[in-house]
Amino acid sequence: MGRPNDASSHAAMSQDPDPHLGSATHARADAQSDDLLESIRHATIEQALERLSARTGGLSSEEATRRQATYGKNLIESGKRRSPILAFLSNFTHLMAILLWVAGTIAFIAGLPELGVAVWLVNIINGVFSFWQEARASQATEALKKMLPAYTDVIRDGQEQKVLAEDLVPGDIMLLAEGDRISADARVIASSDLQVNQSTLNGESNPSRKVADAVLEEGLSPAEIPNLVFAGTSVSEGNGRAVVMRIGMDTEFGKIASLTQNMQEAPSPLQRDLDRLTKQVTVFAMCMGLIFFALSMFVVREPFASSFIFALGMVVAFIPEGLLPTVTLSLAMAVQRMSKRNALVKKLNSVEALGSTSVICTDKTGTLTQNEMTVNHLWTATREYDLTGVGYAPVGTIESEGTAYRAVDDPDLELLLEGGLLCGNARLRAPEEDGQRYEVYGDPTEACLIVSAQKGGIDPAELERRMPRVKELPFESRRKRMTTVHALEDPIDGAARVAFTKGAPNEVVRLADTVRIDGQTVPMTDELRARIMAANDGYAADGLRVLAVAYRPLGAQAVREGVPTSLNAYTPETVECHLTFVGLEVMMDPPRPEVAAAVAECRRAGIRIVMITGDYGLTAASIARRIGIVDGDDLSVISGFELAHMDDAELKRRLAGQVVFARMAPEQKLRVVSALQEMGEVVAVTGDGVNDAPALKKADIGVAMGVAGTDVAKEAADMILTDDNFASIVASIEEGRAVYSNIRKFLLYILNSNAPEAVPNAVYLLSGGAVPLPLTTMQILTIDLGTDMLPALGLGTEPPEQTVMDQPPRDPNERLLNRRVLVKAFLWYGLMGSVAAMVGYFLVNVLNGWPGVPLAGLGDEGDPVYIQATTMTLAGIVFAQIGQVMNCRTEKTSVFKVGLFSNRKILIGIAFEVALIVFLTMFPPLQGVFNTAPLAWQDYVFLCCIPPVVIAIEEARKAWLRHRDAVRAKRGDGR
Repeated sequence: MGRPNDASSHAAMSQDPDPHLGSATHARADAQSDDLLESIRHATIEQALERLSARTGGLSSEEATRRQATYGKNLIESGKRRSPILAFLSNFTHLMAILLWVAGTIAFIAGLPELGVAVWLVNIINGVFSFWQEARASQATEALKKMLPAYTDVIRDGQEQKVLAEDLVPGDIMLLAEGDRISADARVIASSDLQVNQSTLNGESNPSRKVADAVLEEGLSPAEIPNLVFAGTSVSEGNGRAVVMRIGMDTEFGKIASLTQNMQEAPSPLQRDLDRLTKQVTVFAMCMGLIFFALSMFVVREPFASSFIFALGMVVAFIPEGLLPTVTLSLAMAVQRMSKRNALVKKLNSVEALGSTSVICTDKTGTLTQNEMTVNHLWTATREYDLTGVGYAPVGTIESEGTAYRAVDDPDLELLLEGGLLCGNARLRAPEEDGQRYEVYGDPTEACLIVSAQKGGIDPAELERRMPRVKELPFESRRKRMTTVHALEDPIDGAARVAFTKGAPNEVVRLADTVRIDGQTVPMTDELRARIMAANDGYAADGLRVLAVAYRPLGAQAVREGVPTSLNAYTPETVECHLTFVGLEVMMDPPRPEVAAAVAECRRAGIRIVMITGDYGLTAASIARRIGIVDGDDLSVISGFELAHMDDAELKRRLAGQVVFARMAPEQKLRVVSALQEMGEVVAVTGDGVNDAPALKKADIGVAMGVAGTDVAKEAADMILTDDNFASIVASIEEGRAVYSNIRKFLLYILNSNAPEAVPNAVYLLSGGAVPLPLTTMQILTIDLGTDMLPALGLGTEPPEQTVMDQPPRDPNERLLNRRVLVKAFLWYGLMGSVAAMVGYFLVNVLNGWPGVPLAGLGDEGDPVYIQATTMTLAGIVFAQIGQVMNCRTEKTSVFKVGLFSNRKILIGIAFEVALIVFLTMFPPLQGVFNTAPLAWQDYVFLCCIPPVVIAIEEARKAWLRHRDAVRAKRGDGR
């Protein structure tokens, strides 16, 4: 990270020149940096300049050069990148890949080179495909760098200069103007209506007003401190000057970069499952090999070499060579389906991680809400109004008690709308193309006041022509209000000028002597003041933002009250008094219309939602209740300040209940995610700002916003939403659950063929050779790498079942290959396949005279009847698998309900395996390799009966399960 880059760090640097040396160094540097921030923000301008050894005329060039030698460049430093070669090789060195390399080697040793080559090709093709899907270098740090400007305006040598941003040093005086990106953390020393967009740090689109005064208020996060500006943010309005206090990796921006770079990527739930499955399969295959080796040696008394090769063939047969390509294809198909549902997935394993999600940590603005401030209520002393329509499009009406109102219908309403529109600096630009959104320039809160006026029939351009602005008294956090003065074409209360004041209701009401009621000015009474504040408190309790609008005619009466005649002499003290209160404008960032249904679906699916926002707690809690994230009054609202003083045990206790986090700093969001993971949760995190990058990387699945998201957030995330919509996350979780279900379906299908492959060999061994081997090793491998492969891959493309979101998230400790899967595969599906195979084997012998003659093949493995019998065993397994692939498509739902022919890839797989069997039995050069012979028409009649019988038996079982579940649900004791 380089040297500590603040003015308090000089003494420490000689002792700790490289913070990489240990966490203690990091802790000291962070503590010093935080101490500096606190002391600077508490200080007056003069004290801040002295603390940083700076002056208003700027540093000299020589001093700047000296400080750069001490503090280093103002740069975001890059972390170590993973070599692309290592990333490529990792696709061939995980446990399942190693197992396949070993399986191929065993095949060569067993004298089956064709099998060895086939297994290795499966491994190579899958590894290359996986690398191609995921090949990308992490660009998070590069994206961070792009957000910092190349040049910055400063004062050096007493003159304004443009210098490279990387050459800024502590003590430099930066000049800030509208549109500028800020290059370093700095203390404001001069401000003229300075507003800064800090969405990169706090995720909130509303600009923050900045002042030059000392700030003594405690409990503020860095982004909330009004006399500090930060690297990576931008000036949205006004201008000012600031003295640099921190640069490079010691800025808030740099801290986020450091958190992001140092994040260790944990394996996904699927990766952990596959590793565990590989170990299980390895142990299982080796055990089966040993069992068959022992039976061959001691029961059939085959020679050691023959028994060993036979056992090796069985080991390979029990390894699911198609698992990796099926997993990859299943994930890739889910990625394609998700892209159609507005979700772009960057890493294949992220798909299944979504399906395992048990907690979603989401921000509020733009994800749950529309990120378009909307006035939804107006209040005057005469009546209350509701506004229809949301967003910045001027579409909607103003209504009260069922009656629509235009501004001209009510003089109080007209003055309220006019005052709200004129007393602001925001601008709106209409979209140029259909489907685009209105663009806001300035404060979104002021932009929505323009829209409310338009809904009342007021033309902003015409109004500004009739009432041109002649003076502005900018907003100050100390006053909590702003005022604009306008010349009038038509006098108001006999005055040719009017001042409109807009601000916090309690401040505006305190300065009001009169109230506008039915077009008349009446004295402000305690009763009226109480009514106004009660209305304000009611709206605020619902998490709504309220602004009061008042006016003052600047005529002869105002002059007698002390208002200067010269515009240049106007001050807040002389103008903002003796106001006439007009009304309240009430606004909110409305929830997206589809979010409530998505939240309800999450609840049904057993997924908890935790809101982590940079907004105020009351607003966040209101939105959470409005869209159904929380029920009842049992809700903890934890601020960033409270979290900073909370230990991990208390945090986890709160996380067990309903909780909303407000005014969070980036490292605090990361802490919440870490705590949830320590509690055993699989966590998905949404984010759009630079501040979200560490948590996005730490999460099991990071979800970035595609429209409003920064490049940094997109690079740190695993998935990007192209519509910034929470509902798209829920749709993606549904797809993720389908992936896990499909992988398990594949396992079930592959394993159930192992039983009918093993049973013929067991019959041969246990009979002591009295029953000739009904299935040869090459025929077993024909099933594993030939006929089973395509139908299995088709299972990987099954869409989600309708009931997939009616289940709770799967237990992270649940295994892909559990007891239920094994029992179903071997003792149910496998039993049916084994019966079909052995009945087919003995049917050929019966049709050729058995039991009147010995079983074909005893003493003569070249007997044509024996070869036809083994071919029938092979075909019986394949045709049983045709029925089983249909059975595996659903857990309990009837396959006829989802459509027997709805999955084209499975149908193609079935057609392929039937064609392959016919080809292997009819093509002479392959008959010798696979020990096959042509089948008679009677054989095909028998084979065609197997799939419907297998399907019918399983459909009866599923019908019984559905009936059992219905009875349990009726009794109220369902699972």
